[in-house]
Amino acid sequence: MISSLRKKERIGTDVALKDNLLPVDKTGLVAWRALFAFHLCFIYANLWPKIMSEKPIIICTRGSALALAQSNMIAALCRAAFPKLTFELKIIKTTGDKLQKASMAKTDPSLPKGLFTKELEVALLNGQADLAVHSLKDLPTELPEGLYLAATPPREDVRDVLIYRAAGKGAVRGFKAGAALKDFPKGATIATSSTRRKQSLLAVRPDLNIVEIRGNVLTRMQKVADNEKIDATILAQAGLTRLNYKINADGTIRGEAVPEGLLATVLGLDVMLPCVGQGAIGIEIRRDDARIGKIVERLNHAETFYAVTAERAFLRGMGGGCQSPVGAHAVIAGNKITLKAISFRDDMVKRADAKRPLAEAALLGEQIAAELK
Repeated sequence: MISSLRKKERIGTDVALKDNLLPVDKTGLVAWRALFAFHLCFIYANLWPKIMSEKPIIICTRGSALALAQSNMIAALCRAAFPKLTFELKIIKTTGDKLQKASMAKTDPSLPKGLFTKELEVALLNGQADLAVHSLKDLPTELPEGLYLAATPPREDVRDVLIYRAAGKGAVRGFKAGAALKDFPKGATIATSSTRRKQSLLAVRPDLNIVEIRGNVLTRMQKVADNEKIDATILAQAGLTRLNYKINADGTIRGEAVPEGLLATVLGLDVMLPCVGQGAIGIEIRRDDARIGKIVERLNHAETFYAVTAERAFLRGMGGGCQSPVGAHAVIAGNKITLKAISFRDDMVKRADAKRPLAEAALLGEQIAAELK
């Protein structure tokens, strides 16, 4: 009996000890978990932003003067919006850069699509870059799976500019300030490697002699200044502006290393509609990269994005690329978007324009394409 009482006493003591110890254990565990959570929060709040800011965000770009000017502009916008992050440029040579002698004045089936973009997209897909900066006119309307056009900053002037020699430069033929296409003599030679520009010029002046020209902006200006066989060339106003060239009221061109004796006349949109996306910069990223998506979202200009959405839908509907003989320009007024387009296909000039609600920008482009095909 005594043994039985002792056993009950021992069991009772064990239960009492268990009841007393459990609350102590639970309190300690809760405290430990709270301390661990505090340390995690401290690390996330104080160290993680530093870790992420030390990992540079790579912006890939072509190495031309214009491409670098545009990419540096995007990098500056990124740094201003996200001062704690580091942004670096990665220069990549594209197929178009390598094919310096390839004809851009006709649609050559032997030339791959994305002449100036493919290698940048490969870098994105391989994780070697986080965003790619393009002249949007060079970016195909069909993008590789996993990539998308995420943002377009505010657009520059979409018009084209006629560059020519001033009159009185020795024995070489020149022209007065403010010269228009009608002021050039019969058979005058204008150099351009754009099918759209060539056909636009011939639609106004069928007698003009159109020849090809390659090179960057400064190289083309120098060729006009030096080559008496070339009377003029056509350049994009946006490219001139981004390279810090300014056209003065008297037609002279101000900027670094501008050849002496050149003048410029801005061509109206009634004379020459721009190519799709002209004057716009496109930022392309990986579709599954939410972090970079949030960053470039801060750079997007909604009106520009709607406008190029309509234009690119038109080009896609026409089944063409950046060298297609078509032009288009979208403008926005209130909640409406208007698209004007021109096609020079099959040696015929076709024009169309229409207006739709802003939310139907892509449908507008498809509608105009259906009319002009």
